[in-house]
Amino acid sequence: MLDKKLVNFQKKSLKERFLLVIGILFFLVYFCLGLLIIFWKNFPIAISVNYRIAFGVILIVYSFLRFLRFFNSNTK
Repeated sequence: MLDKKLVNFQKKSLKERFLLVIGILFFLVYFCLGLLIIFWKNFPIAISVNYRIAFGVILIVYSFLRFLRFFNSNTK
């Protein structure tokens, strides 16, 4: 299974590889931003703790949805 993914990655054009890296990068950005919003004690924007946690969870869920959608559309 891992060999198949490696061969699939090597067959991709330079543009497709770049988009793969950008997709992974933005997954990490949204995921880390969600964690940062949840766990930052002195958050610079005055939001109640419940809303801050909810917004962080929404960002984390969104990052996983982007991740799943990107890799499901990328399997050819």
